Amino acid sequence: MRSDSPPEKTVLVPVANDEAVSRQLETAVDVAADRSSRLLFLYVLVVPDQLSLVDGRRYLLEDEDEQMLASAVRAAEERGVAADSRIRIARGVATGIVGSVEEYDVDAVLMGWRGRPPRSGIVLGSYLDRVLRNAACDVLVERIRTPRPDVSRVLVPVAGGPHDAFAAEAAAAIARERDASVTLLHVLERDDPELERAEANALLAETASRFEDVSSVERVLEGDDVAGTITDRTADHDVTALGVSRGGILRRRLLGTVSEGVARHAAGSVVLARRYEPVSSRLRRVVSRL
Repeated sequence: MRSDSPPEKTVLVPVANDEAVSRQLETAVDVAADRSSRLLFLYVLVVPDQLSLVDGRRYLLEDEDEQMLASAVRAAEERGVAADSRIRIARGVATGIVGSVEEYDVDAVLMGWRGRPPRSGIVLGSYLDRVLRNAACDVLVERIRTPRPDVSRVLVPVAGGPHDAFAAEAAAAIARERDASVTLLHVLERDDPELERAEANALLAETASRFEDVSSVERVLEGDDVAGTITDRTADHDVTALGVSRGGILRRRLLGTVSEGVARHAAGSVVLARRYEPVSSRLRRVVSRL
């Protein structure tokens, strides 16, 4: 949903190379255009402890890095979205991204993820995990193992988690910009009572209200394996957008949650969404449950 007014919000897009730019660009443009935001492409130059940050920029920054950012800005502007770029000198990628979120008053960050297998103590990746935990803004993580296909169908699994609404917003942005249809999906265990089925239908109806100007279909499916059932449905869709599981993907002990399982094995492109909640909001929610 494009706007002629100057953008007041900023979507930060950290990129490491030309391939990352090409694979994150379309989703970045869709989200920024729908949110009436500008894109800020960021390259984090990591400087080892042996060098000062000043010397790091002098000796480690390549012309190709600046050219990559300039090319990303041009590509976004050619698609009608305001864009700019920054180079951040830091001791680590996560430090550079989180610091940029604060310095540039960023509203959301879109990061690329190649879907590599998990390692000990790491869920998505060392710097991705840190940004998900620490960035004081909304976070989207797009799996960029392959280029995003042309989008005509978007899948949105709905479970009632705290990040589902943001996933729905991202899906709606992509659907509106690409004139795509949306399938809202909730999976019930086969032995769930009818009361839970009614609650699931109510949840889907509430989520559907977020998709203004988008054709959507609501579905409740039964299955013994929630992640497997959702993953099977991704084969019929070009993009799957889902919120991280409640507490889920941010905690190593919950490796194997639905959100991570779908993100790793889904067909097409995948976008994970984490809504930022200030500490005071999280505390209020915890207290309300006591």
